[in-house]
Amino acid sequence: MIQLEQICWHIDGRTVLDGVSISIPANTYVVLMGPTGCGKTSLLEIICGLRRPSAGRVLLDGRDVTRLEPRERGIGYVPQDLALFPRLTVREQIAFAPKLCGMPVLEQESLVRRLADQLGITALLDRQPDALSGGEKQRVALARALAARPKLLLLDEPLSALDESMRSEASSLLQSIQKEHSLTVLHVTHSSAEAETLGQLHLRLVNGRLESSTTRV
Repeated sequence: MIQLEQICWHIDGRTVLDGVSISIPANTYVVLMGPTGCGKTSLLEIICGLRRPSAGRVLLDGRDVTRLEPRERGIGYVPQDLALFPRLTVREQIAFAPKLCGMPVLEQESLVRRLADQLGITALLDRQPDALSGGEKQRVALARALAARPKLLLLDEPLSALDESMRSEASSLLQSIQKEHSLTVLHVTHSSAEAETLGQLHLRLVNGRLESSTTRV
C-alpha cells in the first residue's frame, strides 16, 4: 500500500503540492491526470526519492521511506524521457539494478532473459539505445524498472512517444505486467482514453491537491 501524508512541495515561492494525502491499496492500477505543470511528475519524484518534499511523509506498506535513497525504496520508475543509459546495451540496461544490488551473475542473466522474453525484446539484447525505435525503448525502460523487483511501479507518460496504432498493444502489455508481477502502478497520463482503459482508480491533481474516484475493480 502507498500512503501519502500531507505532502507539500514549494519552489520559487510557489506552492505546487499542497497537503497531498491518499492511501492506495496494493495491486491497484492507478491513473493520475491533471493539467501540464500541475506537479504530477514532482509527486512521482517525491514518492521514488528523487525529490524531497517540503513537508509530509511517504509510507510504503506502513514503512516511512521519506528520507531513504531511491535504491532503498523498492520502487520501479519509468520517467517520461525513459532515461536509458546511452552506452549500455539492452542486456546491461536490464541487469543494472540487479547488479547494483549484488545479485549473483547467473541469477542476473536468468532474470534478464525472462523479462526480455516477456516484453518481446530478446532480439534486442545486444543493441544500444540509439538503434532502438520509440516502442522498443519503452519496453526496455519497463524491463529495466521491473528488474529491480519492485512492489510499486511509477510510470510518467509511458505511452506518449508511441503512435496511436501502438498504444492499444502497449496498454494491454502494461495490464498484463501489472497482474503478473502483482504490482501497484501509478501511471501519469494526459489521455482520457488511456486512463479509462487502464485505471482502476483515477486521481486528478487540482490546485495542488488530489481528487479521486474509483472506476472499476
